[in-house]
Amino acid sequence: MNDEQRTQIRDNARYLRQVRPIDPEEICEYIEGTPHPAAVRQVLREEAVELGLIERDDGSFEPVSDEPVSVSFAGVERLAPDIHQAVEELLVAEFGTGWPDGRSGDTLRDAIREFKQRYLTGESVTYDTETALGYAVYHLPAYFATVQYVLSELITDGLLPSDLRVLDVGAGVGGPALGMDQLLPDETLIEYHAVEPSAAIEVLEPMLETTGRNFHSEIHHQPIEEFEPTESFDIVLFGNVLSELQTPAAVLDQATEWLTDDGTIVAIAPADRKTAIQLRQLERDIEQRTDATVYSPTVRLWPDETPSSESWSFTRKPDLETPDMQTQLDTGARARPPQRAAGSVSSDDSDVASEADTARSPRKPGDGEFVNVDIQYAYSMLRTDGARAIEFTPNERRFAAFSKTETHVTDRIDCVAVKLSHNLAERGNPLYLLGDGSQDIDHFAVLTEPSALNEALERAAYGDLLSFENVLVLWNDDEGAYNLVVDGETFVERIPV
Repeated sequence: MNDEQRTQIRDNARYLRQVRPIDPEEICEYIEGTPHPAAVRQVLREEAVELGLIERDDGSFEPVSDEPVSVSFAGVERLAPDIHQAVEELLVAEFGTGWPDGRSGDTLRDAIREFKQRYLTGESVTYDTETALGYAVYHLPAYFATVQYVLSELITDGLLPSDLRVLDVGAGVGGPALGMDQLLPDETLIEYHAVEPSAAIEVLEPMLETTGRNFHSEIHHQPIEEFEPTESFDIVLFGNVLSELQTPAAVLDQATEWLTDDGTIVAIAPADRKTAIQLRQLERDIEQRTDATVYSPTVRLWPDETPSSESWSFTRKPDLETPDMQTQLDTGARARPPQRAAGSVSSDDSDVASEADTARSPRKPGDGEFVNVDIQYAYSMLRTDGARAIEFTPNERRFAAFSKTETHVTDRIDCVAVKLSHNLAERGNPLYLLGDGSQDIDHFAVLTEPSALNEALERAAYGDLLSFENVLVLWNDDEGAYNLVVDGETFVERIPV
């Protein structure tokens, strides 16, 4: 197909897109040399982003809708079978059909143990083929699910255009990209740019081949610090990568300039204490240095207020079904037992040290060491248009701001706050983190007397706005936090927004 023919195809498509679906078998008759319809169809696929076209089931093309994405989302139960098969094909191509066993199984298990230990102790991960495949087995399913839960919030709010341009920073082995493709309807035109400097692209490239016909991808094999986009994006995605960047704040600052006027930075982090708290600190830093504001979930309810509390906040979703590839690796025959690394773990956080020690301790086959189906994560959405997921400003004559809680200890108050956790108590009274965007110290709702008056506290979802009437304020000296005691005299109500 020469340049003149391609130009003629584009011109015909621009004309017909205003009239009727574009049929390659029709267009080929108007092109010099009458190329085969399959060749015309391929050109239209390659030019679809520029022309704003989506390909239909029948092989014709039509303009992408001007309406925002609309889709019914009921959660994620399992990794899509075609994606699971694609990962297994990569494993077989690299190691053979017996990949979970013998030396190849040991290689993958050692790679997973290594990157888990490095993560827990704050060390950087060096990618090679084995590490990338280990990531695909262990992390891809959870990342595939997580991004769908996060983006579904923007879809519900009508904030994802059907003509969608995405920048995925640190795309890894493709979990977020594949989840996005799974979530969005076929009528969505997706221009996807992946920035991935590591050997993970050896897995990313073939995994992107499983995406739908209207998912158009391009990989930029370079560090994000060297990336210079030529266009703006509706979504700039940081999927579990900020903690691995040398200058995450600077990169986030730059990302605010890459957004469309109504675009969103979507930052996702693991739920562990260190990375989740880092994410909250980064969003506060961005607020101070740029014109970006928090859209969700830690909405600033009070004007001109920003929080400075620790705010270890994350959400939890139902576990995935265990992928067969994880079960196979977990139960595969060991050619040799895992060896405990010499020396002790050095960490300022005893919990992290304990987890790291466990991660590299000898385990028994089938004990779940290589199963990762927990869906829990921290996330932050930042926008530059001032929009908030919760457009609610409290009346200061009725509600007390958390920034003033010190003056209300032992009093009963009325307040409003966003629910920012599941039940954090392992036993005893249910405990939930709250935030109104003004708190200097963490606030927790403690449910001491469940009743019909306060059942909204337990029923509310992560990110819901709640009002509390007649809640008792106490100082928890052991935790260095405020407890809002929800008892039989307290009325809790979910505020619809």
